[in-house]
Amino acid sequence: MGGISIWQLLIVALIVILLFGTKKLRSLGGDLGGAVKGFKNAMSPEDEKKSIEDKDQEINQTAATSQQAAEKQPESKDKQA
Repeated sequence: MGGISIWQLLIVALIVILLFGTKKLRSLGGDLGGAVKGFKNAMSPEDEKKSIEDKDQEINQTAATSQQAAEKQPESKDKQA
């Protein structure tokens, strides 16, 4: 009787979404994820930190390449038309 049911959680979630909006909640989630990632990096030993930093650099390079490719695609479509 003292526990929280799924319906109560859904109602609370709906109220939070209505109050803050999805964009603000999404950015808050991203900030929270970054904080957790930073905490994990700080707690890991030095040799693991280097490998984590290398992986982060690879991910950033891949994201930048994908973004550049996405920006170039509309131009090539316009030239074909």
